[in-house]
Amino acid sequence: MKRLTFIFAVCSLLLSAGCGSSPDTATPKSGSAPAETKSKGTIGVSLLTLDNPFFKVIGDHITSEGRAKGYDAIVVSADKDVAKQGNQIKDFIVKKVSAIVLSPCDSKSIIPVIQEANAAGIPVFTVDIPCNEPGVKIATQVATDNFGGGKEAAQAMIEALGEAGGKVAILHFKQAESCQLRVKGFREFIASHNEGSAAKIEIIAELEGGGAKDMGYKAAEDTLQANPDLRGIFAINDPSALGARAALEKAGKADQVTIIGFDGQPEGKQAIKEGKIYADPIQFPDQMGVRIVDAIIRHSKGETLPEQTLIPTKLYRKADAESDPELK
Repeated sequence: MKRLTFIFAVCSLLLSAGCGSSPDTATPKSGSAPAETKSKGTIGVSLLTLDNPFFKVIGDHITSEGRAKGYDAIVVSADKDVAKQGNQIKDFIVKKVSAIVLSPCDSKSIIPVIQEANAAGIPVFTVDIPCNEPGVKIATQVATDNFGGGKEAAQAMIEALGEAGGKVAILHFKQAESCQLRVKGFREFIASHNEGSAAKIEIIAELEGGGAKDMGYKAAEDTLQANPDLRGIFAINDPSALGARAALEKAGKADQVTIIGFDGQPEGKQAIKEGKIYADPIQFPDQMGVRIVDAIIRHSKGETLPEQTLIPTKLYRKADAESDPELK
């Protein structure tokens, strides 16, 4: 009995001194618990549309890269509506975000609300679609080299049509400055080709394709009816290119007309593999998201940023699709 009493007393003494607890598992003293990482701020992001997977990739990478660097992100879709985008920016200003990132629905119409952000001292960045209008201050712009990509699209069209040349239509999205640059590059390269080649390519129409499947379908259907001998379509993005392809299939002219798209979305790449689209100058939206966050951080440190950073496209053909491990 005395022995048991002794053992009990010893254990009680050891426990009161911390017996059974290592320094790693002991309860920390008040005020010594690790503090949660505090957010450095919030990035407000208004993208042209999140219906297009291209812009979703940009938004996702801004969110993930921002989180990795200590920033929260609010990513919203403007749904190609300038008024809606204006209200989203006003909301960001009220929330006093650290930075605003835009892919403008219309570079001219969005000027007044960008000026409001400028007046509030919130830096504004653009991604994919630039805003080169006077009277606004843009910290920097990160975009595809759309003009160069338009030239690559023309190169692919010339390659596909060969010595026969022929009539070509453009499916545009005129309100986006990025698409204006693509079409400008395409037209200039075709004009240069025509000066020194017997295989002339005639651009016979420039229709509004809306950057969407349904509008691309209707625009392609209309131009086919007006030009039954059409040989090529340059669509400014994959959704409008896929809409055009559906119109060609319905009209029984899928083998007659070559489609050149733009973007390199998974669905577009799959269509290239299946021979439905000839080629795409592909963009890199993941790089855009990462680089815009890097620019925000550099700006916050007072670094001088370039006026713009252009990411080159890469022409993606069937051979590339056939060796692409991400495709079926």
